[in-house]
Amino acid sequence: MKLDTIINQPVIEADRFVLRPLRRSDMGLIEHYACDERVARMTTSIPHPLPPGATEAFVARARDEDRDEDVWAIDGTNAQGPELKGLISLRKLDRNQSEVGYWVAPLYWNTGLASEALQALVEANPLNNDTMFAAVFQDNSASARVLIHCGFEYLGDAESFSVARNTTVPTWTYSRKLR
Repeated sequence: MKLDTIINQPVIEADRFVLRPLRRSDMGLIEHYACDERVARMTTSIPHPLPPGATEAFVARARDEDRDEDVWAIDGTNAQGPELKGLISLRKLDRNQSEVGYWVAPLYWNTGLASEALQALVEANPLNNDTMFAAVFQDNSASARVLIHCGFEYLGDAESFSVARNTTVPTWTYSRKLR
């Protein structure tokens, strides 16, 4: 029997789910959802099609003690839901700041899940940040609404490279002061 190692990352409880560190057992559902082009196209880092081994490498990086990003599974088992509904992360930046990233499975789009997960992460502030940032593609107004709903303020336009789209895409950048 091989047990998962506990990593130094808190579990954050919410009403419909818990945010918990990734486990190796999450790889199947992560890959299932990340293979969906609708999910991949709204992220900067998920390629489409998803190459073999990409999910395993992603989970290994997320579980590494020297990681620069904490990734949480949105786990609905506490409310009799599925073990993985999506992911949310904080990438560490300098000056006590972090960048939020998230995606939810299409089955849970327009259910308030992303807003609830982001709000739980903001309230917990597990990295004890002064500020959180986020950027969304300008053709993803639903994610922009999630940020605004959770108190993020628009900073300006920028652009980011999307691996799935293989091009630079216009973005809207947001921030939220926590202190």
